[in-house]
Amino acid sequence: MKFLKILMMGAIAILAVAVSYVFFSEGEAVESEDKVIIRFAHGQPENNERHAAALRFKELVEARSEDMEVLIYPNEQLGSEAEMIESVTLNDLQMVAASAFSQYDQSISIFELPYLFDSYEEAWEVLDGDVGQDAAAPLLEDNLRIIAYFENGIRHVTANKPIESTEDFRGLNIRTPEFPLSLATFQALGANPTPMAFGELYMALQQGTVDAQENPVSNVYASRFQEVQQYLNMTAHQYMALPVAISDDFWNSLSKEQQDIVESSAKEAAQYHRNLIVENEEKTLEDLKEEGMEVVRPDTEQFREQTRPVYDSYRQQFGGEVLDRILEQLGRNK
Repeated sequence: MKFLKILMMGAIAILAVAVSYVFFSEGEAVESEDKVIIRFAHGQPENNERHAAALRFKELVEARSEDMEVLIYPNEQLGSEAEMIESVTLNDLQMVAASAFSQYDQSISIFELPYLFDSYEEAWEVLDGDVGQDAAAPLLEDNLRIIAYFENGIRHVTANKPIESTEDFRGLNIRTPEFPLSLATFQALGANPTPMAFGELYMALQQGTVDAQENPVSNVYASRFQEVQQYLNMTAHQYMALPVAISDDFWNSLSKEQQDIVESSAKEAAQYHRNLIVENEEKTLEDLKEEGMEVVRPDTEQFREQTRPVYDSYRQQFGGEVLDRILEQLGRNK
């Protein structure tokens, strides 16, 4: 009887493998039966607009194709942003929406210069044009193909004190992503930037490991930072795009029709994400107020002046050609 049970279990296992066979091979699509599986990861929780945009991408791809399926992994399920991007470079993960691409090439980080954009619309115009394509091109050397720019948003500072002048930044221990321009921006403001993975941030604020953090309004609300921070200071110090990268090896294993579906769906989901962020921002601010957070609106011109040296450092390190193209497109002095 025992032997028969073992034999039956073995047969079931073999049948399961035969019915649903998934393989991972360098440079090839991931397939399950007759489906191409696209695993798409990001770092935000499921109540964030980023996840809604990822689901929109899944819906569009699967509606337009009979042979592709998209699996979404939110909330750093597959690692930190840096780890997820690395998985795409290794072709272990097909797609990621993240910001931490400057570890591979600094060109993509130019959009993070402080006070570069005065509005969402300015940023979108640049990202969707030639400059956005050219800034992403060097990442192909690391197997990262940028096919769209989702929305990360305009960033503001939360703290347990109001930030109303440059003096209020002096000595402030603030968590930032481990991005050179984020670190340089807060160093110029006189703060002490502390790089830290996003998934560790809530507890760090709760325990007082850091005094403050900076993120778009949507991320503040979705991550419940209002529970551990009293003030939302509308510093608008930085716009941060959210590039969507696909493994170039995986991309080249797709047919032209599949590539068109993936890219068009990503761009459509990107605009969907952008619209969600803008439409929800004022409501989210009201929700944060209702939950006890005080919203401070400082004069940001003083912060703009204080961070001008970041531009000089960028030019010295990387040259000014792309920056001048952006400023020209925005109709500003170089």
